[in-house]
Amino acid sequence: MRTENFDTVILGAGAAGMMCAIHAAARGGRVLVIDHAKSPGEKIRISGGGRCNFTNLGSSPRNFLSQNPHFAKSALGRYTQHDFITLVEKHGIAYHEKTLGQLFCDHSAKDIIAMLLDEMAQVGCEIRLKTSLGTVERTDAGFSLVLAGDGAGKVRCRHFVVACGGKSIPKMGATGLGYQIAERFGLAVTETRPALVPLTFGEDMLDGFREIAGVAVDARVSCGKAAFKEALLFTHRGLSGPSILQISSYWREKQPISIALLPDVDFARVLLDAKRENARRSIANALGEILPKRLASYLAQTHGWSGTLGEASDRKLLSIAQALHGWELYPVGSEGYRTAEVTLGGVDTACLNSRTMEAKGADGLYFIGEVVDVTGWLGGYNFQWAWSSGWATGTAIAERGTAH
Repeated sequence: MRTENFDTVILGAGAAGMMCAIHAAARGGRVLVIDHAKSPGEKIRISGGGRCNFTNLGSSPRNFLSQNPHFAKSALGRYTQHDFITLVEKHGIAYHEKTLGQLFCDHSAKDIIAMLLDEMAQVGCEIRLKTSLGTVERTDAGFSLVLAGDGAGKVRCRHFVVACGGKSIPKMGATGLGYQIAERFGLAVTETRPALVPLTFGEDMLDGFREIAGVAVDARVSCGKAAFKEALLFTHRGLSGPSILQISSYWREKQPISIALLPDVDFARVLLDAKRENARRSIANALGEILPKRLASYLAQTHGWSGTLGEASDRKLLSIAQALHGWELYPVGSEGYRTAEVTLGGVDTACLNSRTMEAKGADGLYFIGEVVDVTGWLGGYNFQWAWSSGWATGTAIAERGTAH
């Protein structure tokens, strides 16, 4: 079997992998990108409802979780959201800000994929799809790989970049391969679990939740010191919506979450004013003027808020207001990797150079994107980490290549 030689082989044709390829080949390096999927950028394609929330105007290190919160600062600071926006504008891709700094394509997420492929083509990157990694071994000059699938063969390279993501959305082929490779070369992997994922509840809660499935409401959801103020959605399995997906990255089993419904509404003032205006109205109907009616009815029934406003003392109305801004619930779990947008945890950042993403003690081996223990909030942050970490490794490889 003939052995091919490349300067760099990148495992994963996703956001981080393609970004890395573009910059690794910028100074003439021969770069090969392999992916088991039949098309590149599959997670890009399905993201943002098909519009791709490709970055966030407010992206900063504080929007990321990691055992080392300082690790991401170098890459994020040297290749920012504004740098990526410049690339998007260079390709004439129309985009808009939706909410909270989130930027989406006007037309399609496929525009971002086409942009990356075009940039790769301009610098001569080769991409092989339906191709998987069989084995990878260390050599005196770098790495020796055996590839399987449509691009089967033997490949040697000086730099090997792992950009194959985490375990989230297994139906798209996601696996723990990146973590296995890390461990194969002696790198530690932190605990991994689903993140940006809906939370599930026991049957005692679900009986009521099923009655209000599909109801959405603005809320501030907190767990410990973390809190997010965005929409919340009731489902047949529990709770979803942006605020829940955000808090899921901080929630752990047996912990409660606290929900403040309509956090900007002074429920105490609203209920007391309503009592003065029409004391014969029921509490449930009064709440239904502010909250979605089905939710108001469910809450009144669940908490025993029966009777009219006039029958309730001011103290009781104040306690109702407090309950609406301090509803404590205990999830039993999450929907898991099946629906998780990302994987929390990953290759331990203590094992990586924060400037280049190169593995310490394993020259030429790099880990970028979701496979690393750097996880962003919902809202384009994880794509920005992919762009930034891919850029950091790609430019480091290009610079190293010119030094020899």
